[in-house]
Amino acid sequence: MEPVDFKKPEKTKEEIRIDANLDRIKRKLIVISGKGGVGKSTVAVNVAYGLASQGNKVGVLDVDIHGPSIAKMLGIEGKKLKMTGKSEFPEPIKVTDNLYALTIATLVENPDDPIIWRGPLKIGVIKQFMQDIQWPELDYLIVDSPPGTGDEPLSVIQTLKKVDGSLIVSTSQDIALLDARKTIKFSQKMNVPILGIIENMSTFVCPHCGEKTDIFAGNGVKKAASDFNIDILGSIPIDVNIVKSGDTGEAYLKNNENQTSAKEFQIIISKIAAKMK
Repeated sequence: MEPVDFKKPEKTKEEIRIDANLDRIKRKLIVISGKGGVGKSTVAVNVAYGLASQGNKVGVLDVDIHGPSIAKMLGIEGKKLKMTGKSEFPEPIKVTDNLYALTIATLVENPDDPIIWRGPLKIGVIKQFMQDIQWPELDYLIVDSPPGTGDEPLSVIQTLKKVDGSLIVSTSQDIALLDARKTIKFSQKMNVPILGIIENMSTFVCPHCGEKTDIFAGNGVKKAASDFNIDILGSIPIDVNIVKSGDTGEAYLKNNENQTSAKEFQIIISKIAAKMK
């Protein structure tokens, strides 16, 4: 009986390209939420911008195929991917010297056209984001996922092979935390370390009298953090300038560094950087 050859099959060209991109990225973080409307993309953009402002090279990957918002929030709507140097693949869009972004919104002709795709097509394009794009050397890749625990976040984690941490975004409502708790369990089942919960829209401070109002009242964030023994990275108050900055295509942290919400963002970013060390 002849011996059986147990050699591993050779990698395909696609696998080699993905591995080459992954080797250029030091830390990979995924931003997830249980439900929509909690400010997940706002958190992703400003965490990325804040880390880039500290001298890190940062990439933002938007895998929300049906409702991408990163292009609008970073002011890159209408910009197309370009080939640079001798590479046969395009690079992500350069937002600042230290910040790069990739989103399906820059690959469609009309931003009003809906993307009507089933799971396999979405999984395919997410793989292409890492396979057919020439990513630069990055200190951080921040992945902005759509709400829930479906195809997109699952595909990202499988494609990236090793995700260094998840950031879970929620409002303080108990109803929002019902879904956020599922994302905590999702991270655990996918062996992704949970860096912590970010409580968004935690309170509203009147700009005239300074009175605080808990618009999204509840103790769900504290209870979830206690139940699962995870950290609350910070609580971001409602600030009308957050909405304005997103609509005008600039990160909130760029022009509002002295505001309460901006200071809270900086605390969150410092905690993330410390955990990554």
